[in-house]
Amino acid sequence: MRIIPAIDIIDGKCVRLSKGDYSTKKIYNENPLEVAKEFEAHGIDYLHLVDLDGAKSNHIVNHKVLEQIASNTTLKIDFGGGLKTDDDLRIAFESGAGQITGGSIAVKDKDTFVGWIEKYGADKIILGADAMNEKVAVSGWQEESTEELIPFITSYQKKGIQYVICTDISKDGMLEGPSFELYKRIIDECNSNLKLIASGGISTFDELPKLAEMGCEGTIIGKAIYENRISLKQLESFILQSIK
Repeated sequence: MRIIPAIDIIDGKCVRLSKGDYSTKKIYNENPLEVAKEFEAHGIDYLHLVDLDGAKSNHIVNHKVLEQIASNTTLKIDFGGGLKTDDDLRIAFESGAGQITGGSIAVKDKDTFVGWIEKYGADKIILGADAMNEKVAVSGWQEESTEELIPFITSYQKKGIQYVICTDISKDGMLEGPSFELYKRIIDECNSNLKLIASGGISTFDELPKLAEMGCEGTIIGKAIYENRISLKQLESFILQSIK
């Protein structure tokens, strides 16, 4: 299972929110590149970079931070937040993203999102299926759509999607543990090509082997790292064990 630390960006700074609520913003570092380099120094290969300003303003905002991290580390970066147009996508890939995550766009403009899958390939496009009460949430989690989570995922699997990041918003940033039951149901009910990336609520190191055993392809870890609930040394050991 891939370990994917998260860096969320507001005003160019590394922050975390609770349940996607912008009023809960806590700044952890003024320099996201410094954080990314620390991840890299501990054997981490992947990074989930979220443009929270972009998510709110419906267009890419913090692409300079993406460019800075991509050009100064070897991290494979998936980038999301505010990607709404072909131009946003072009900027993200030109700035160094290896993959992009589309959430709101996949609900509000399905034709454009399917066009991205067809143009760039399923290995480059991740479906962001973030949910509150098993309904897909959009616009930086400020809105709940009418889309049911699992049918939403399976409908995009038919369009070629393989990678899916699923966040249970009620768990995000709360350090109360991930939605094991929800992830199990998704894995059981979706077809076997699914590469499910668990996100939200990771609070202890012991949860990671459990997610791996369930069949999650990756897990995104945010606040647990910044609040020292899980150390980078522990993650380094987990990665080394996985390689053996």
